[in-house]
Amino acid sequence: MTSVQHRPVILASTSTYRRELLARLRIPFDVVAPQVDETPLATETPRDLACRLALAKGQAVALQYPGAVVIGSDQVADLDGTPLGKPLVHEVAVAQLRRMSGRNVVFQTAVAVVCLASGFSRTELARVEVLFRTLTEHDIEAYLSAEKPYDCAGSAKSEGLGIALLDSIVSDDPTALVGLPLIRTARLLREAGVFMW
Repeated sequence: MTSVQHRPVILASTSTYRRELLARLRIPFDVVAPQVDETPLATETPRDLACRLALAKGQAVALQYPGAVVIGSDQVADLDGTPLGKPLVHEVAVAQLRRMSGRNVVFQTAVAVVCLASGFSRTELARVEVLFRTLTEHDIEAYLSAEKPYDCAGSAKSEGLGIALLDSIVSDDPTALVGLPLIRTARLLREAGVFMW
């Protein structure tokens, strides 16, 4: 029987940002796209949505690879309890940035680690409070033209030019804002029996 320490690690994600972040831990891993419906449920809070989707992604891939340790993650921008997802198109991104201008937004980033063979399943949430500076229409259009962050929750790509839209960031897990809370991810992987190095 394969020991827990030698189980393959799989990132259940199509995100290049999460792939780049996980690579920082210097553990071998594969990437598999999860097939999950990301539609929010009625009355679901952004926090609950992020946690549910992170776990659903992990479970979906774990069903295909029951012997692996699978990492699922999801991020939802939370504006006064209203979820802001990936804008996908320019007009939605403009509307999101207008709404967030001068406001506090909480980016709820969840990570789940699942291994069906060992029965391990845990989910943790990292909360990142972001204060957007007051944005002009020129700021918004210039940023979107330069960055095109249409695949980022809340249209804010903080690891790039989007950092210039912000006045402050408060978090105990800094990489969470990019899409994968590495402090929590590393802890869950250790608890699942994965050696970091």
